[in-house]
Amino acid sequence: MRILIIGGNGTIGKKVSEYFKSKYEVIIGGRSNSDITIDISKSESIEACLKEIGKLDAIICIAGEAKWDTFENLSEEDYYIGLKSKLMGQVNLVRIGRKYLNKKGSITLSTGILADDPVEKTASAAMVNGAIHSFVKAVDLEIENEIRVNVVSLGMVEDAYEKYKDYFPGHNPVNMKKVVNAYIRSVEGKGRGEIIRQYE
Repeated sequence: MRILIIGGNGTIGKKVSEYFKSKYEVIIGGRSNSDITIDISKSESIEACLKEIGKLDAIICIAGEAKWDTFENLSEEDYYIGLKSKLMGQVNLVRIGRKYLNKKGSITLSTGILADDPVEKTASAAMVNGAIHSFVKAVDLEIENEIRVNVVSLGMVEDAYEKYKDYFPGHNPVNMKKVVNAYIRSVEGKGRGEIIRQYE
């Protein structure tokens, strides 16, 4: 299997890449320090990256930004950060990426617990996550070539606990093995149009 992992050098991406590298050919994509440069907030960057790589069996996206701030402080422009990067970035990855996938290939997107259980300062991030969940269910009804599109939705992961624990009082950190297994389920399983939730 030939897999592109966007964000494969991040906190979650590193662990996910480690597993897939042990079995398959993996190309790491990102804005810097990667095998290939890709910025999902720009369609032309997605197209150029995929054109250079050629045919793939799977695309995993563990990237995308959204602004965290109080509802009072969030401007219209602040919302557009999440809409352009995490939402449309991943939508465009499916829209463009499907053309570069072999038959029965898969695309795995990433969201998080905020779609179902938001905390303070996440009006923008929660909105974007929820939109991706709806998109994945809808696109599965129409996508051709037997391509599977799923989304992994994670709680606060163990490796980022110290950084984010104050935002998530009382939340149980998600074990990194469970995190990796969610991506394995999406790529190596047969599920399609699924929201793979791993919240504890």
